[in-house]
This record gives sequence, C-alpha cells and structure tokens, in this order.
Amino acid sequence: MAENPTIIALVTVDAARTLDEDLAPLDAALVGQGMTVEQPSWDDPSVDWSRYALALLRSTWDYVDRLPEFLAWVEATARETLLLNPPALVRWNTDKRYLAELAARGLPVIPSTFAVPGGPVEFPESVEWVVKPAVGAGSRGARRFTRDQEDAARQHAAALQAAGRTVLVQPYLSSVEQRGETALMFFDGAYSHAIRKGPLLRVDGGDVQGLYATEDITTRAATADELVVGARTVVSIPGGAPLYARVDLIAAADGTPQILELELTEPSLFFAHAPGSADRFAAAIRRRVGMVACLVGNE
Repeated sequence: MAENPTIIALVTVDAARTLDEDLAPLDAALVGQGMTVEQPSWDDPSVDWSRYALALLRSTWDYVDRLPEFLAWVEATARETLLLNPPALVRWNTDKRYLAELAARGLPVIPSTFAVPGGPVEFPESVEWVVKPAVGAGSRGARRFTRDQEDAARQHAAALQAAGRTVLVQPYLSSVEQRGETALMFFDGAYSHAIRKGPLLRVDGGDVQGLYATEDITTRAATADELVVGARTVVSIPGGAPLYARVDLIAAADGTPQILELELTEPSLFFAHAPGSADRFAAAIRRRVGMVACLVGNE
C-alpha cells in the first residue's frame, strides 16, 4: 500500500515531458480535488513506485522502440501500485492486431491485413493504401501510397519486416481529407468529449521525425453514429470499460464511422479542447483511488 494514498503519478518520459499538453491541466485538476501529483519518467530507476496510490500512464511515447522493456516495467510497476490502464490491457493494445479481434466481434473496423516478418503482404482493392507497423504510435513508420506506387509500398513493408516488425496495411479513406478523423474520449466508460484531427499522411511524405507527427486539432461535436460506434467499442474492451479510452474514427465512403484505432495505453486526451474534461477525468481517477482504499480497508 502506498505511504500516502493521495499521491498520483502521471507517468511520462523525459523526451515527452515538455510536449504533453495534457500534463499541466490534469495535474491542476487532480490537485484541485485534493491529491498530490508527481510526473515521474517510466524509465527512471530511482523512482519508488510503491509511494503512489495510482500510477497513470500518460506520455510514455518512446515505448514503441523499447516495447519489451516497457512491458516488463508495466508488469513490475503493477506489483507495486495500481497501474492504469492495467498490464493485460496495455499488452493487448500496444499491438494493433487487436483490430482483428474487434472486427471479429462485429465492430466496423477499417479493413486491416497483417504480415508478420517473412510473411506475404497483401494490398486491398483501393486507390490508396496506408502501410505502417502494427506496433507504433504518433504515425511513426506510417506511410501513404497510391496504387501505382506498389513497388515503393512493398519496399517499405519489407523494411519494416526486416526490422522484425509486423506490418499493417489498410485502405486510405479519402474522406479524411475533408472531414479529418474524429477522436472520442471516454472516462470510466462514459463519453466525455471529441476532437477533430486533420489529415496527417501525404503521398511521398516520408517518415515522421520525432515522437509524433504534427497534428491539426480542433473541437468537434460527435455525430450520433460516431457516439454509437464509440460506445460499442468501449463495451467490447476485454475486461470491461477501462479508466480511459480513446476511439479514433474515419468515415467510410458512405459516411459510416470506421474504427481506425482504439487508444488505451498513452493517448492524448486533448483537455484544452473541452472545458471541464480534465476535471471529469480527475474525478474518475479519484473514484479509482477511493475504490482501492476501500478494498485495502476491508482486508
């Protein structure tokens, strides 16, 4: 049990600390609800994780290049404190092959094919494709190709496979050029807010430099159809609705929302675009801390 049941760790990494725009508003919201907040780096060996009532994964954005090390840290830290989201969910969500499971459950996932290292790469019958690693974040390693660039697409896929990475291939949905993506934020299974993310990938755009691609974010009112798909997705998460979830959607040609990604590990939650959202999330965190305190008190 943590020495002080009100100390919360907002877990980041040094390279992301000044880039994470969610840290400051969430820190302030938690302090406003009577909690003490620290922002340790996940890979800092001097941190005593047992000091915390709860360790919240926020901007551990370098995990992609250090996945085995990160997952080992996740498991070890969860033995010292309450880590959210929990290890089993983090392990499941850090590999985008979870999309195949969601599709098998009847959810509207953008058609996705996967190619393990050494395996054949299949391209859908579409005008353009996205080729990216199955373990990735911030659009790093993701590239967009037109059908007449199949050789270049195969070369990119082969390079990812040669690096030991599973490849994910999806059709590029052209609606994103006008409408962008919609990201829906859920806290403890309840919808909080949405944002619009402008198109990120350009033909011949090359690889992202740094931890993530520069994003064009604006406030968005989610449609009824988007809310339905988001809610269906969250209730389909193994183990039930987690503390936080972000569902990223793109419209198909007929306008129906398609799942691009389900973010459960370290997603940006865009508090700046939804007044009160940091307070709502802080309240959900406080409830989790209270649940742990009750369980410990009953032992």
